[in-house]
Amino acid sequence: MASRKSTAKVVENAAREVEGASTERTEWGGSALRQRVATAEGRIALAEDLLRIRTKMGGVEPLRANAAQMLFEQHHRRESIVLKARQMGLSTWIAGRFFLRAMALPGTVTVHVAHTREAATALFRMVGRMWANLPEDMRANQAKLLRNNAGEMVFAAGDSEIRVVSAAEPNAGRGLTIHQLHVSELSRWQGDAAETLAGLRAALAPGGELVMESTPNGAFGCFYEQWVAAERNGVTRHFFPWWIEPGYVSQRAVDTDSLSEDEAALMSGPAALRLEQIAFRRELAERYGPLRLQEFAEDPATCFRESGACVFESRVLLRRMAALRGPIERRRNGAVEIYWPPQPGRRYVVAIDPAGGGEDSDFSTAQVVDRASGMQCAEMQARFNPRDTARAAAELAREYGGALLVVERNNHGAAVMAYLERESGFQLYRGPDGDLGWLTTSASRDSMLGALQVLLSNEAALVQSGRLLTECRSFVDKKGRMEAAAGAHDDLVMAMAIAQAVRREGRKRE
Repeated sequence: MASRKSTAKVVENAAREVEGASTERTEWGGSALRQRVATAEGRIALAEDLLRIRTKMGGVEPLRANAAQMLFEQHHRRESIVLKARQMGLSTWIAGRFFLRAMALPGTVTVHVAHTREAATALFRMVGRMWANLPEDMRANQAKLLRNNAGEMVFAAGDSEIRVVSAAEPNAGRGLTIHQLHVSELSRWQGDAAETLAGLRAALAPGGELVMESTPNGAFGCFYEQWVAAERNGVTRHFFPWWIEPGYVSQRAVDTDSLSEDEAALMSGPAALRLEQIAFRRELAERYGPLRLQEFAEDPATCFRESGACVFESRVLLRRMAALRGPIERRRNGAVEIYWPPQPGRRYVVAIDPAGGGEDSDFSTAQVVDRASGMQCAEMQARFNPRDTARAAAELAREYGGALLVVERNNHGAAVMAYLERESGFQLYRGPDGDLGWLTTSASRDSMLGALQVLLSNEAALVQSGRLLTECRSFVDKKGRMEAAAGAHDDLVMAMAIAQAVRREGRKRE
């Protein structure tokens, strides 16, 4: 994280260079415009001269680069990912940056992808306002429009185009060769965000520019994965904490004797916060509670850990993940992990959540659990078809002393049970209705997931799998329904919930 002094120095230097770039501001056309957009200083100067935006107070003013926007211009590369606090102006700046380049460079195709249709409409209006407030001679010549409707703006002179679409549109950006791609609020995209992003990136021209930006929304999902993998993928990371924005202050009085340990550290450390910012931070805590670090990020670690509506206790999950020893053995190319070998005289459950198989399917999973203690002993996760799922589960059941095989009979479970019935020597679970397999209903689902919440809160040491804990972290409350976050999986969670539910049921029967 950059210190206040280093941040201020970058902004001061950029501002000085912008002044030097502002000497020929009356010449807008052709090569002069192309030269300006080729440098950060030129773009910052052009934005102030040419672009107008609606302010938070409702007026229309020049787009003057704030600290976060200047820092982005100074440090961005061909592909960038931006993790930010709320209302830092990055979407506005990227829209302006791409607008200027589309106007200056003939044949440039720009695509902005917003997280909702409403956000896409607002973003297109912003771009339209930038065009409408250009100097009249520019709108009649360099920026003359051939088309301006339905989320699409096409410049007549250079045949450049700007499109604003929603990530909810199934074919967003497909069929285009994109030169400038802006991915907005990626952490809040619905559906399979990773698949949508992959399709958009495939349309990006060689040498094209990509900016992904978002506030955090839990340590899971597509944006989190892109942030974590950025360095090894050659993507430049930008982090902008809330205090870079000069307007985030409060006049509430703060007694220095009342400073907490973390407040004192923020004032004396690299961030060098002032008392009026500490006062604002306290107001954020009152207003947003546990969501403060999500909406107003302070560092790129805690903002992910403390955000999102995880149904399990995040801090418990994190502590358990840090304490894991890992599997003692891996099999089937890592699909099967062994944590505790079978012990003589112990009884086990193998709970199976099957899938159809194939690259685009969910995972088929199995959890091996000690029936007395609830200890997780082994785990399987693979895109197996029903036959291979049955074979792998049968191997585990044999190894663990003829374990009770519990197959979720919803969907693909019937096929798995049909394969297992051909084998001999297995105990196949029958439900209270006498039918083979475990039936997950809305009632039983809520009950078994609620019980798993209690188990993880009180006995997290029973869980040995990092894969399972990772799924737990992305298991969220969506309007009263517990399920995997968009782009995440829940197969391991459901298999474990079934295994523990069968254990409890067995104790009642005994």
